[in-house]
Amino acid sequence: MRDTSARLLRLLSLLQARRDWTGPALAERLGVTARTVRNDIERLRGLGYPVHATPGVSGGYRLGAGTSLPPLLLDDEEAVAVAVGLRTANTVTGIEETSVRALAKLEQVLPSRLRHRVQALSAATVAVPGTQPRIDADVLTTLAAVCRDRERLRFDYTGHGGAESRRTVEPHRLAHARGRWYLVAFDVDRAGWRLFRVDRMTPKVPTGPRFTPRQPPDDVADFVARGLGTATWRYRARVTVHAPAGELVPRLPPGVDVVEVTEHGCVVAAGSDTPHMLAVYIGLLDADFEVTEPPELVAEFAKLAERYGRAVSRRSPAG
Repeated sequence: MRDTSARLLRLLSLLQARRDWTGPALAERLGVTARTVRNDIERLRGLGYPVHATPGVSGGYRLGAGTSLPPLLLDDEEAVAVAVGLRTANTVTGIEETSVRALAKLEQVLPSRLRHRVQALSAATVAVPGTQPRIDADVLTTLAAVCRDRERLRFDYTGHGGAESRRTVEPHRLAHARGRWYLVAFDVDRAGWRLFRVDRMTPKVPTGPRFTPRQPPDDVADFVARGLGTATWRYRARVTVHAPAGELVPRLPPGVDVVEVTEHGCVVAAGSDTPHMLAVYIGLLDADFEVTEPPELVAEFAKLAERYGRAVSRRSPAG
């Protein structure tokens, strides 16, 4: 009986780890016959686990969704990841109390070796209050569902400058970066891939019809990084920097690109929320440069030049 119970737990773990299994594959992993696998599947069903079977050569078993949540089996690394995630679930509103309850249940059954790992991380981590926007959990689950089900989504959107618009998109992926949530989606009306801040979205329900997925950007993570470097800029500039591309590129963060290589250096596309931040950043490139626009940036450089000039002129002889 003990061997049977241990085998059932292992079978359940396999079914939770992968979407589809064939009977022979499960039998091989468990070291039993296909008939024993069938019997164990029936035992799991009797315990309330909805295991679906598909007949035929390409058929197999799949753990489905039931009317209630059955116990989940997590390996060591998965359990630690879930515990850490629950401890740091502070960017989504409405789930704080739920996260605490779930964490209490998980830590109660964690082996001591894993509990010590989670507690060590908690003790060594300092939560720094920030001003990042909080996201409603219902909005995130709605977006995750339309990405999964490939359904069009309509939503009201507030742009960086405060302009409001109605968007219709084909959602692809959710991304979390720099303390914010973003949606990667194909904008149907504008016929292009876009990056949307979730805290600026008001989804409309019911969602739209299903769609055939388009070819996404080659590297979604790189698309998000580049979008973060351009979509949120209020001030943008093309700056000619007198430095070879080989020396300049390693100094540039994601989202800032060398858009042209010239005889005298490189043309860099950069931007920021304020002219002062943009001017300081360009100065950190540690190379001579030329800038002609936008006018706010030119004025900022003139102001900084006067300030630095005064700093030098006031230097004492001893200095």
